[in-house]
Amino acid sequence: MAPRILIFAVLACLLTLSTVSHANVVDRSVAIVNEDTITLSEVNELGRSFFKKITEETPADRLAETLQQARSTVIDKLIDKKLMVQEAKKLNIQVSDQEVDAALQRVLANNKTTMEQFRKEMTAMGMNEKQYKEELREQILSSKLINHEVRTKVVVTEDKILDDYHANYTEQVGGGGYYLLQIGCLWGSATPTQEEAKSKAKKAHDLAEDGKDFKELARKYSDLPSAADGGDLGSFQKDEMAPFMRDAVVGLKSGEISPIVEADNGYHFFKLVSGQEGKIVAKVPYESVKEEIREKLSQQAMEARFKDWLKSIRDQAYIKIL
Repeated sequence: MAPRILIFAVLACLLTLSTVSHANVVDRSVAIVNEDTITLSEVNELGRSFFKKITEETPADRLAETLQQARSTVIDKLIDKKLMVQEAKKLNIQVSDQEVDAALQRVLANNKTTMEQFRKEMTAMGMNEKQYKEELREQILSSKLINHEVRTKVVVTEDKILDDYHANYTEQVGGGGYYLLQIGCLWGSATPTQEEAKSKAKKAHDLAEDGKDFKELARKYSDLPSAADGGDLGSFQKDEMAPFMRDAVVGLKSGEISPIVEADNGYHFFKLVSGQEGKIVAKVPYESVKEEIREKLSQQAMEARFKDWLKSIRDQAYIKIL
C-alpha cells in the first residue's frame, strides 16, 4: 500500500493549503506544546477558510459560540501537528530540498498543470511558492514519521484475511457444517496441573481475542494432535459434535472465538472459520480478492495504530491551552 494514502487521509485535517499575512495584527501565544508555542496567527492561518464558512452559515445568535468551538478544534489539530514534528526531530527524520522538489513535480504531474499555472492558483489562495513548499516538507516529514512509527509495525496475517473473506465473500446455502479450529490445553502429561492448563488456555484465548493468528497460537499452545495442523478440525455437522463443543460454537458468527470450556482433562476453545448450518459457497475466488482484503485491513490497522500512537504521544507531552 502506498504510504501517502494514509498520510493524506490522516493529515487532511492537520494541514492547510491556504495562509494569509497578518502584518498589522498583534500576535500572541494561545497554547504551549512541550518546548513549542502555538500562536494566534497560526490558528487564524489554519482556520481561515473554516472560520469564513462558519461566519457565512451560522445564525448571528450562535456565531460567537460556534467560532469558539471551531478555534478549539483548530488548536487541537495544531497540537497534533507540533507533536508530530517534535517526534520527527527526536528520531532525526529529515526532508531534503530535493525530496520537496520531487514532490512538487509529482503534484504538477498529477494535476496536469504547469508551474506557472500552479503559481497563479497559489496566489489566488493567498499563498506563495515558498509557503507551499514548506507545507509539502511537513507532509513528507509526517509521512516518514508515520512509516517509521506505524506502517512498519502493522502486520496483517493470513488468518485475518481469511476471516474477512469468509465474512464478506462467501455465503451459506443448503445443509453444511461448522468449520472449526481448536486449541486445547490438557493437564496430566503435557501440562502438569489443572491450574497450569487453565492459565495456559487463558493466555492463548486472550491472544486469540486480540487478533493473533489462531493457527500459530494452536501450534504453540495446544496440547491436542490437531496442533500440528494449526488446530484445524475440518467441518462438523451440528449433531456430530460433542456436547461441550456444540455448546461452545453454536451461535458464533464466522471468525468469532468461543469462550473457554472445560471437558475431560482439559480446557478448550474454538474459532468458527465458517458454518452455522450451511454449505459455504464462494462469491469470488479467494486469490482474486486476497490482496484487496489485505490492503483494506492494513489501512484499518494503520489508522487504528496511528490514533493509539498519537494518543500516547499526547499523554506524555506537556500541553497547556492559554
